[in-house]
Amino acid sequence: MKKTSTRLADGRELIYYDLRDDTVRDAVDRRPLERTHTTSEIRRDPLLGDQVAIASHRQGRTYHPPADQCPLCPTKGDRLSEIPDSSYDVVVFENRFPSLAGDSGRCEVVCFTSDHDASFASLTEEQAGLVLDAWTDRTSELSHLPSVEQVFCFENRGEEIGVTLGHPHGQIYAYPFTTPRTALMLRSLAAHKEATGGENLFDAVLARELADERVVLESEHWVAFVPYAAHWPYEVHLYPKRRVPDLLGLDEAARSEFPQVYLELLRRFDRIFGEGEPPTPYIAAWHQAPFGTLEEFEGVTRDDFALHLELFTIRRTSGKLKFLAGSESGMSVFINDVPPERAAERLREVAS
Repeated sequence: MKKTSTRLADGRELIYYDLRDDTVRDAVDRRPLERTHTTSEIRRDPLLGDQVAIASHRQGRTYHPPADQCPLCPTKGDRLSEIPDSSYDVVVFENRFPSLAGDSGRCEVVCFTSDHDASFASLTEEQAGLVLDAWTDRTSELSHLPSVEQVFCFENRGEEIGVTLGHPHGQIYAYPFTTPRTALMLRSLAAHKEATGGENLFDAVLARELADERVVLESEHWVAFVPYAAHWPYEVHLYPKRRVPDLLGLDEAARSEFPQVYLELLRRFDRIFGEGEPPTPYIAAWHQAPFGTLEEFEGVTRDDFALHLELFTIRRTSGKLKFLAGSESGMSVFINDVPPERAAERLREVAS
């Protein structure tokens, strides 16, 4: 992998990740852009104890542009985009309309390929491995920023999810706090460790899932399963078998095997609802240990956390979506219409 960092016309950082070491990246952003000004602010809810990002400048972000005006495609002639070069393998750049900025963190866009009509599932294993390298590198770099406590790499796929740019891409949020969902995991981790005299909860969950009927696929270094208490109609958790706190902790064997496993998982997702159905909308989310202090979670260290990816769709059956209505949105109590055992069975049925 070759990494080349440059700057866009408004001062934002852009980084090329290339498969070839001899690739030269010297294209200049020719757009007449003024420096970006954001109004991102973090406010804490005193009743729930969580944080809300107020980012009114995002109202003006790009919204469903036609394909020939996509800002994530390479620059071609007079059609100028966020990527100055005429081609690329993987690109990461600071979001022009970030939810988090400055002392409130940082938001980046990850373009998986220059092919507008592709998807992550259509990448080669080599391309998918390069995306993993980019995620890992950004996790390392962002973790050293003084304002950053947790790094979250994720992909939103499909208009049903709320995606406004059709080009295959994901995002990275670098939060200045430990996110509420991670805090819940850490509290459960701490409570289980105390109650069992030191047993790791992630290890216990993984052992139980490996012995149950909800395993979707398993390789030498990875296992994917539908969790016992799945929140979403089709939800799969992907774990490395050797517990590590973040992407940086993966060894070479696990890194080499990841593209094959993950691409197979994504391709199965696209086959859940049968031939002729539109691509399955999904969210793919990496859960990594925070880089900040864990003092409030007594007895827990970063090494107790288990890196894993959660992949789920809001489509519950052909042509029907799972909406977060009263119970889910109002009380955070999920109601799942698809039994996890049936979801796992279906994901095994559609193996390639």
